[in-house]
Amino acid sequence: MKRLLLILCLLASPIWAVEPDEMLADPVLEERARDISAGLRCVVCRNESIDESHADLARDLRLLVRERLVEGDSDDEVVDYIVERYGEYVLLRPTLTGSNLVLWLAGPGMALIGLGLAFGYLRSQSRRKAEGESAPTGLSDAEQARLRQIMED
Repeated sequence: MKRLLLILCLLASPIWAVEPDEMLADPVLEERARDISAGLRCVVCRNESIDESHADLARDLRLLVRERLVEGDSDDEVVDYIVERYGEYVLLRPTLTGSNLVLWLAGPGMALIGLGLAFGYLRSQSRRKAEGESAPTGLSDAEQARLRQIMED
């Protein structure tokens, strides 16, 4: 039973997404390729790295990364090449520049604006109470008479 569980865990492991025929003979280059591909998103699977994905496009990207490394590109050059071809979407950790900066700051900015509006509203309510203004608590006599008339009809 333990062997079966071990075999199932190994088969479910994302390590097996990289097939043996993709691996480079040089262990240093292979380690660099693994590091790079762990940071690249599979555009088919969306939230998996190309290292974990079994999609055909992910395989093509893994091979492309290894091909660029064999040609002598640095890690940054390989990532830049992939980003140039597929866009910044392929990065699992997007950069904090340009339009991405707006997206990164929009959430906290909206939260701060919401807190400011809530604080302003609560402050105006407390001022109104301090000045003696109160919200109407009920209907006036004329409104009550009109309501009774409507309910009887």
